[in-house]
Amino acid sequence: MDEKLQAYYEARFSMMATDGWKDLIEDAQAMFDALNNVLPIQNESELNLKKGQLDILQWILSLKGSSEQSYEQLMSGDSANGS
Repeated sequence: MDEKLQAYYEARFSMMATDGWKDLIEDAQAMFDALNNVLPIQNESELNLKKGQLDILQWILSLKGSSEQSYEQLMSGDSANGS
């Protein structure tokens, strides 16, 4: 893995280890839980808005896991290539 990409992942993981990140994830999860309800939706426009909101929140909630998975794949790829 090149040094710039390594630094990118190290900075991301450093950010995700902070109390602020943990607070953000708790708030995002609470928002996701509150929005993840179809009963109040009255039309297609509201459905599309809610879907967009949930998509963004899901991305935030899954960012740490997907970053770890990508990093591990990159590291195992480097190992397999002898880098």
